[in-house]
Amino acid sequence: MPFFRPEPEFKHGTAPQTGVLLINLGTPDAPTAPALRRYLKEFLSDPRVVEIPRLIWWPILNGIILNTRPAKSAAKYASVWLPEGSPLRVHTERQAKLLKGTLGQAGHRLVVDYAMRYGQPSVADALERLKQQNCTRILLLPLYPQYAGSTSATALDAAYAWLQQSRNQPEIRAVRNFHDHPGYIAALAASVRQYWAENGQPGPSYRLMLSFHGVPKRTLELGDPYHCECLKTGRLLSEALGLPKERVEICFQSRFGKAEWLQPYTAPTLHRLAKEGVERVDVICPGFTSDCLETLEEIAMEGKADFLAAGGKTYGYIPCLNERPDWIEALADIVTTHLSGWPTGEAPDQAALEQSALRAQARGASR
Repeated sequence: MPFFRPEPEFKHGTAPQTGVLLINLGTPDAPTAPALRRYLKEFLSDPRVVEIPRLIWWPILNGIILNTRPAKSAAKYASVWLPEGSPLRVHTERQAKLLKGTLGQAGHRLVVDYAMRYGQPSVADALERLKQQNCTRILLLPLYPQYAGSTSATALDAAYAWLQQSRNQPEIRAVRNFHDHPGYIAALAASVRQYWAENGQPGPSYRLMLSFHGVPKRTLELGDPYHCECLKTGRLLSEALGLPKERVEICFQSRFGKAEWLQPYTAPTLHRLAKEGVERVDVICPGFTSDCLETLEEIAMEGKADFLAAGGKTYGYIPCLNERPDWIEALADIVTTHLSGWPTGEAPDQAALEQSALRAQARGASR
């Protein structure tokens, strides 16, 4: 027999709601080795993340990685952990609350929640919460500007897996990407300009580095559009800032394993720039809408150490968009565009109320 989740208790006369679910990558519950082991096991067991045959990958994951990496990763997480918890979860939760407020001010009555693809709150649990609030229409919004199979697609996989276990399925829409959305690009450009205003304008020996999360080169060769969308984001941001191409570097960080990944790599590029006499580098990570371990530890800390050790003089990290008002406005625009045609205002959905009344009559007649 197939497994279907229990349905919420039906309440007559309840107006259907429209929900929005923000989905981010994920985070451990705590900066500890046991928590990292649970998180890494879920993350690295995803076949979209590691495209290696299970027969080969399983002994490596369970016999080596999960016995050596958790303690090292826990120490890195501890260096960026906030009093409220993981930076990624804290910023994503704040974004969901601010988005709901911004949409509400524009007259949209929506239920807004957030989830993590790996860790808590899970995608399935968040969708259950939306269903409990009578959301019969749900927009899925993976918070990855550039589409990749290992990020956007697996986030949607988790939602569709929940849908397969739902007897009374809600209507579903999904945002595929927003790498070239004007509001997103404008918010990135404004964040760079603000950083320049606070830390000094670029001098003659300057580079702006755009560091994106890395993925294996093989995914590009197999048809993943991520690389192209990163380059387009970089071009649009450079144009918005009025920076010539020779003063902008687009790189990829976070390599894992021995296979070739998208190049150029971030760390070697920082080393090269310092050796070439570039005195100042500012780094921004446009592939992340919330600061997390990869931005705060790998880029803001390790990247700075690499550049200065190689002879560079000034290294700056430009924070992710996080809770910037211009980013929340852009996010609201992305949402309203994809909700076109769905009822989102204060007025109840009259057709749905009539359908609910008919269902009540039918139930009464069958008794």
